[in-house]
Amino acid sequence: MPSPDRQLHLNVNILDAGRHPGAWRFQDDPRLFLDIDYFQRIARLAERGTFDAVFLSDGVSLHQEPPEKPWNALEPSVLLTALATVTERVGLIGTVSTTFNEPFNLARRFASLDHISRGRAAVNIVTTISPKASANFGLRTTPDHDARYARAEEFVDVLADLWDSWEDDAIVGDRLRSRFVDGAKVHTIDHESRYFAVRGPLNVPRSPQGRPVLVQAGSSGVGKRLAARVADIVFTAQPTFPTAAAFYTEIRQAAAGFGRDPDHLVVLPGLFPIIGGTEAEARARKAELDAYFPFDVELPRLAAQLGVEPEQLPLDARLPYDQLPDVSSYATGSRGFFEAIVAMARTHDYTVRELLLANGGGHRQVIGAPEQIADDIARWFHGRAADGFNLNFDVFPSGLEAFVEHVTPELRRRGMFRTEYTGTTLREHLGLPRPASRFATAGATATA
Repeated sequence: MPSPDRQLHLNVNILDAGRHPGAWRFQDDPRLFLDIDYFQRIARLAERGTFDAVFLSDGVSLHQEPPEKPWNALEPSVLLTALATVTERVGLIGTVSTTFNEPFNLARRFASLDHISRGRAAVNIVTTISPKASANFGLRTTPDHDARYARAEEFVDVLADLWDSWEDDAIVGDRLRSRFVDGAKVHTIDHESRYFAVRGPLNVPRSPQGRPVLVQAGSSGVGKRLAARVADIVFTAQPTFPTAAAFYTEIRQAAAGFGRDPDHLVVLPGLFPIIGGTEAEARARKAELDAYFPFDVELPRLAAQLGVEPEQLPLDARLPYDQLPDVSSYATGSRGFFEAIVAMARTHDYTVRELLLANGGGHRQVIGAPEQIADDIARWFHGRAADGFNLNFDVFPSGLEAFVEHVTPELRRRGMFRTEYTGTTLREHLGLPRPASRFATAGATATA
């Protein structure tokens, strides 16, 4: 039986038209991925369903030139700010690459978002391997895996220091004595190490959550180490219950090894539900979508994810496992997604065609009636394979609408999910404490 004080956590991953590659062909307007009304409708739906947060993935280059379908084109922190103005409770998570950003600019953007949203901001930290992205930032070569994560490790430490550089009560606002700020409570951070030299303090006072929530999406060894050390949420691709349960135990034990309370690390695998009134209706919806599946576009994408050439992947053959790179030396994409895709193919003995149709971007696909979707979620949640899910929907907004109207009530009926928000900040939704400024007792240098 579940612990009575443990609550399911759900985010919605807003992916342009939807997770299915043919989703845009089911929408009335192919330009919706640029329409603020469209995104605001999705955010309001998520809030109606009492989701913890909306989640924006991001990339800083075009995957295809020219693009064959919509993509996440709008910059996350700008878009989330617009969503903050039409919602009151749902959290706002934006993805940012530490490979192509500077800590000060990022700390300022997300501290600003936390103030504007009154405590609902989060940043999803990723590293980027794309040569196209590197070329957009003046780099002739892409940093290798270990270098990207070494930079990310230092990056998040600088972020935290900048967010902590103002103590909570630094603004005095004493008009009679003309004393606006207590200078002893505003600190330089004087960081200087391998990748960054940052004096501080941040020019945005401490935000409502103390620090915006930190999300980490890596699944390699160094990615898991980073998540265990600093993340509040871990977003992960887990294709099977045994691998997910093992990951859940491993990452929590690693967090405890860093002196953290493992209950303060929320583990959210991706999940791709396709929902119908009955299982037959859900499978009919999937078949209708699959009739528009662009194999000519998605096969090269899968080949790139696996580090092979498209010619090595005949549609009606199994994966050429003996030709795939060793994951320890894999250097052409996300190691976490590589492992998830290969595990998915092995577990179900998929052909390449079947893998493409079942591969929700590396995330597990579940097809069924609302009760079946809820059964699956309950099994993973109660079995300690997940604290919840980052949900991917086939087509927006209809897939999300079906979940909110039919699956969410079933989860509530089972006592797994909130019926209303009890807090106002994302940290409160997640059951996470508000961190104190580390400089309040650390004796850092105060500003003049």
